[in-house]
Amino acid sequence: MPLLAILKVTSYNKIVLQATIQQILELNRQFYQNLAGQFSSTRLRLQPGMQKVLHLIPDDVRVLDLGCGNGEFWHGLYSKGFQGEYIGIDFSINLLRLAHSRQITKPLKSTPPTDRMGEFPEIQPIPGIPLFIQKDLSQDNWESFLADKEFDFILAFSVLHHIPGTELRHKVLKKIHNLLSPNGCFIHSEWQFLESERLRARIQPWEIIGLSSDLVDMNDYLLDWRHGGYGLRYVHYFSEEELSDLAKDSQFMIIESFRSDGQGGKLGLYQIWGNSIII
Repeated sequence: MPLLAILKVTSYNKIVLQATIQQILELNRQFYQNLAGQFSSTRLRLQPGMQKVLHLIPDDVRVLDLGCGNGEFWHGLYSKGFQGEYIGIDFSINLLRLAHSRQITKPLKSTPPTDRMGEFPEIQPIPGIPLFIQKDLSQDNWESFLADKEFDFILAFSVLHHIPGTELRHKVLKKIHNLLSPNGCFIHSEWQFLESERLRARIQPWEIIGLSSDLVDMNDYLLDWRHGGYGLRYVHYFSEEELSDLAKDSQFMIIESFRSDGQGGKLGLYQIWGNSIII
């Protein structure tokens, strides 16, 4: 094939890939915006794996919670006496409003969720008080307002499996790596839905949203939602081998890996990553 023809095919494939990724991202944005209340109602307690992580975090550190949703993990931190700095980020303003409005055991002050923090540099985290910010990890410069900060713990529960494409995952992980303190921990969990017959029954064909399986990556799935409404969302199934490669390529080392949650305690794969060179 002539070089010009190869270049045209390559350019076309990149355009199709980007269009597919944007369609998948928009699908998940709409899901977590339109079904925020229904989703939140199923996330009013911490899963056992998150409980385990909760007790690994000291009470006086800096925590960045990516995909914080309705703020349930913050509630767990607060309940155990956390007095450090906490920032929760999510792309769903409706979930963030729920996080801001929920009360714990006494009236709680927090900064109303905003996507304009960069315009208000005086808005800064206060020890013991949560700060909720609307940011989309798939967008460039989502981390710009954190440029002068390092975090002891960065959390991403059920987040990476909603980020399509290896290139985009690497971009997000590079930013996470840059935000992590030298001896900090990045702790994340991935949904192991293929381990459940009930959850496998929720897998839907890509054609429902006008895509075909050859346009998505291996282990990319479309799952339906049936609680209080109907919706569709994209989820990537991560194996431990794939996560190991992803950690290495992102200059992380895997400190610990364990399974928890759901039937048989095997539906959540949790990993703790640290810098590949510990200082």
